[in-house]
Amino acid sequence: MKNKYIDLIDQTFEFPQDEFRTEDGELYFHEIPLMEVIKQYGTPLKITYLPKISSQIQRAKRLFNVAIAKTDYRGTYNYCYCTKSSHFSFVMEEALKNDINLETSSAFDINLIQELYSAGKIDKNIFIVSNGFKRQQYIDNICDLYSDGFHNIVPIIDNKHEMFMLDDTLENPEVPMKIGIRIASEEEPKFDFYTSRLGIRYHDIVSFYEEVIKGNPKYTFKMLHFFINTGIRDTAYYWNELAKCVNVYCDLKQVCPELDSLNIGGGFPIKNSLAANYDYEYMAEEILAQIKNICGTRGVEEPNIFTEFGSFTVGESGATLYSILDQKQQNDRELWYMIDSSFITTLPDTWGINQRFIMLPINHWDCEYQRVFLGGLTCDSEDYYNADSHANAIFLPKLQKDEPLYIGFFHTGAYQESLGGYGGIQHCLIPAPKHIIIDKDENGDYTTKLFAKEQSHKSMLKILGY
Repeated sequence: MKNKYIDLIDQTFEFPQDEFRTEDGELYFHEIPLMEVIKQYGTPLKITYLPKISSQIQRAKRLFNVAIAKTDYRGTYNYCYCTKSSHFSFVMEEALKNDINLETSSAFDINLIQELYSAGKIDKNIFIVSNGFKRQQYIDNICDLYSDGFHNIVPIIDNKHEMFMLDDTLENPEVPMKIGIRIASEEEPKFDFYTSRLGIRYHDIVSFYEEVIKGNPKYTFKMLHFFINTGIRDTAYYWNELAKCVNVYCDLKQVCPELDSLNIGGGFPIKNSLAANYDYEYMAEEILAQIKNICGTRGVEEPNIFTEFGSFTVGESGATLYSILDQKQQNDRELWYMIDSSFITTLPDTWGINQRFIMLPINHWDCEYQRVFLGGLTCDSEDYYNADSHANAIFLPKLQKDEPLYIGFFHTGAYQESLGGYGGIQHCLIPAPKHIIIDKDENGDYTTKLFAKEQSHKSMLKILGY
């Protein structure tokens, strides 16, 4: 009778997969024996596997460069890392090994750019695309960076008032500043609002350029920016919004010859299920083909393409490991496994936006399984996880007397630390877990390094004024 956990996975998915396999009933992640890591560091535990960051960047570059060749596209491809996905120094340093550009979202992001430059991690030729709704401090920092010689910083104008703030702050530059405009894209019908709060409306962009930007010697208008919240998907909605954006680009190009770049934002999805099936090759090729087709019809040269991949860059490098402390049978149908941490504090997207990650046991794959619910340590009724991304249920091995059950949530490397308030106060004062960095040496052997110890009660109490 096939009633072991490994049987369930084999019957449900193609397994093993590129990053997952098992040996002697234990899970390996990118050939890393996770039980060895747990024995060394314990749980709860955050992991960042650095080589995955570089491989994702190289994958995207390869996808778009192959698509350029296949479609005979005349523009170039430029990869930007969206820093807000993870600001950690080890993430930034790994990403910057791959000849990329950066996208910023706030005033303090510019301070991060200055820190990277001081450390010799970037030079002044790097493209820095500055997005977001900008207060005066953000404008000031952009202008300071520009005055310091970062002439490839491109502030993306989010609203008309922002342009006037920039014009009042920027004093007669030696070289005109490159700028862009963000389109306020229309959202999917199921959204709570029709139009993005960010950017300038489609129909206002050309007139805004002609009335405010054109002829101003301080600037050269180089980039149109387009992004939709649902990301890059093969849907009629996405292709329709992309076509509208490209047509606005063509309208602008006819009155602004120096315009040469189209930023299609981020949105390549990450793998959140063992059953994930997203055709990256098709999407990259189809995006370029549609842009090329519209530009050809309008008699406009194809633009250089910029992307701002954040989750795609760093998401799949992360994992969060827990141990099961105990089980509780609360009624006839609901058996709870209690983890040694909190979902609200360590994986806030599971609580805030009902995000689902790949969840797998680390050990006991050769044991019988059962349906369970996962509960966190806080006293909050929302601190639970009750469904996988591929099914409205969770199945895990039955608990054994001789060894605890360990579980892992995978591809958690984007946003979770910043949303969870890394280094700050945690809900119910549940401490933030240890965080380790895993890399590979020149021989291909994995190495581990402790980045942060488990948060202490003293650090939290100090923040609270004790």
